[in-house]
Parts: sequence; structure tokens; C-alpha cells
Amino acid sequence: MSEASVPASVGPGGGGQNAWADASAEPDPRRWLILIVIAIAQLMVVLDSTVMNIALPSAQSALHFTDVERQWVVTAYSLSFGSLLLFGGRLADLVGRRLMFIIGLAGFAIASAIGGASVNFTMLVSARAAQGVFAAMLAPAALSLLATTFTNPKERGKAFGIYGSVAAGGGAVGLLLGGVLTSYLSWRWCLYINLFFAALAIAGAVAFLHGRQGPRSAQLDIPGVLLVSSGVFCLVYGFSNAATHSWTTPSTYLFLAAAVVLLAAFAFWMGRAKHPLLPPRVVLDRNRGAAYLGILIAGAGMFGVFLFVTYYLQDTLHYSPVITGLAFLPMVACIAFASNLSNIVLMPRIGPKPIVATGLVLAAAGVALFTRIGVHSSYAGTILPALLLTGLGLGLMFSTAFNTGT
Repeated sequence: MSEASVPASVGPGGGGQNAWADASAEPDPRRWLILIVIAIAQLMVVLDSTVMNIALPSAQSALHFTDVERQWVVTAYSLSFGSLLLFGGRLADLVGRRLMFIIGLAGFAIASAIGGASVNFTMLVSARAAQGVFAAMLAPAALSLLATTFTNPKERGKAFGIYGSVAAGGGAVGLLLGGVLTSYLSWRWCLYINLFFAALAIAGAVAFLHGRQGPRSAQLDIPGVLLVSSGVFCLVYGFSNAATHSWTTPSTYLFLAAAVVLLAAFAFWMGRAKHPLLPPRVVLDRNRGAAYLGILIAGAGMFGVFLFVTYYLQDTLHYSPVITGLAFLPMVACIAFASNLSNIVLMPRIGPKPIVATGLVLAAAGVALFTRIGVHSSYAGTILPALLLTGLGLGLMFSTAFNTGT
């Protein structure tokens, strides 16, 4: 988001719930339709980080790639998405959020079509990386559009509750969708399905979104883009390499060391750049900085749960892809319930601090319960309680942190 669009103050309790309120501004009569469009786009972006997990064995069999190569079908998406996210947000400021939103949707759809039609491993991984590039354009534009569309504090809480439900529950929905599509159609439909989501969102964006240009003073911080993009790339690559090799492999620790150096250089440059990509005052603000840190921690834990519990259910309990996806539905329900409870009921009364803290504690307790899983554990006795607790914690944390951080 641009500096011009960031509210200068936060509301009572540090929640920022009054920061966007403008008594003189007429609410957009199409704002709830806009929310549906944004939610569809966000669901597409989030579920694509997990929808291929269940489809990987089928894709591997069809395209004949190795177990070592298999992880790159997932990692390629994360690499390009994570390393270009700040750049994508700045582009939305420069060329307009609506335009960047539509470009991101169209590009994501094209990359998905190419991935679904892949004839070899290289084509599939390249398409997944391209998906990440366009997701990095799409996601920040969607969040910014949401924040500027809903200016009434109460309505904004409801909107972020729905958005938080989609952001936190989309990964689990991706597992269910991946199981259904892989079992009854083909692994390729885990990518083709994005054409349906993108077409709906593009039609809605053209019909309902306003074309707003970013501030004329906004300029692109090229050194900042290069430093943060390469730094995040090295960080994600280093961790991914450790999963298939070891922490002592040069290709692991050298990339991680490069990430530390590049990100430290980025932080140094941000304090001196004339038009910083990420102004230090944004992350140094206590509420926003804590919100971003909470999302980082919870997001890392959430996708760890999705990955390892998915493998456990299929490989140890021998669940089918469809039953594996259904097993995550109670978690999705808890996320949706807690997201709306936190933003609509709790945020206006007590502010974000106790909600985010409670959410993180509950999510941590849920993850701790997962450590009790053994070879002979049951779904109802061990996995379900952990899923429910983790879902409640993530639901409380994500939507509140998104609202406060934005």
C-alpha cells in the first residue's frame, strides 16, 4: 500500500478500528459484491499453496519425475510468490490497484492453464513459478482494495472477518479440492480449476471495482526491490534445500547466509532510501509490526500442519485423497467461526492485543497436541482435537492481524 493510503492513527485499544472511518464518505453501494470478488481471488491464491500437495503422487507418476524433484512443484510457487510480494504491492501503488488486480488474475489463469497442460517436469515447475509471480501482484492489490472499500468500522470488521476466514482456511480447502479433483477427474484439474476462479473474479473486477491511480509522488525503489527479492529467494531456497539435503550442505548454509546479508542490507537501505519500498515506520509501529510477526509465525505453523498431517493421514492411516481433505473440514469451520467472532464481536470491545495473543497461544497448543501422534493414533482421539484447537487459534489471530496490520 502507498504511504498515502495508510491511516495516520489507530483507534481505541490500538486496534485501528476507527482509522478508516470517514463520516462524510458515502459507502460504496457495491462494497459487498467487491468483497465477494476479492474473496474469490484470495481463495485462489491461498488454496494453490496446498491444492497440489495431494495431487503430487499422480503428477509424479504421469510426468515421471523423481522424489527430489517433487518438492519443487510446491517450492517454485512459494519462491516466486514470497520474493516478489513487496514488489507486487509497490506496483499496485504505481499503476493502480484495480489494474494490477486484473493483471494478476489473468496471468495466474494463463500460468495455471500451462501447468495443467504440462508434458514434462520443467514445464510444470515453470508454470508454478509463474503462478507465484502473478499471485505476488494479485494478493497485495486485493488486500489494499479491501481496506479502501470498507471505511465504516463495523462493516470493515465483518469484511476482514470473512477475508481472514478465506486466508486461513483456504489452505485446508485446497487439500479437500485437490483430493476431490485428483480422485474423480485428474491431477491436472488442480490447476485448471483456477480458470474458473479467475474468470469469476475478473468479471467481478471489471463490473464493480473502481479504477484508482496511485499517488503521483510514488516511485519505485529499485535497489530495495533487488535486495528484498533476492534475500527472500535465498531464504526460501535455503530452507527448501535443507529439507532434501542437510543443514551442513554448502548449498544450504551459503544461501541462508546470503539471505541474512541481503535482508540486513535491505533494512539498512530502507532507512536511507528517498522512496523506500517498505518505510521503517510501518514495521516499527508496535501494532503493525506485531501483527506482521504474528502472521509470519502462524502462517509457517499452519502450512507445516497441512503438509505433515496430510502425509500422515494418507501414508499411515491410509485415507483416500477425498477423505484426507474432508478430515480438515472441522479446522476450516473453527477458523471461519473464530475469524468472524474476533473481528465483529471482540475487536471493537477489547482491541487486537488480547485476541492475537490468545490466538497464538491456542494455535501453539494445537500444534503441541500434534506431537502426540504415533503410528497407532486415531483421527478422533488425537488429530481432531488438535485440528479444532489450531483452527480456533488461527481464526482469532489471522483476521485480527490482517485488520490491524492494514
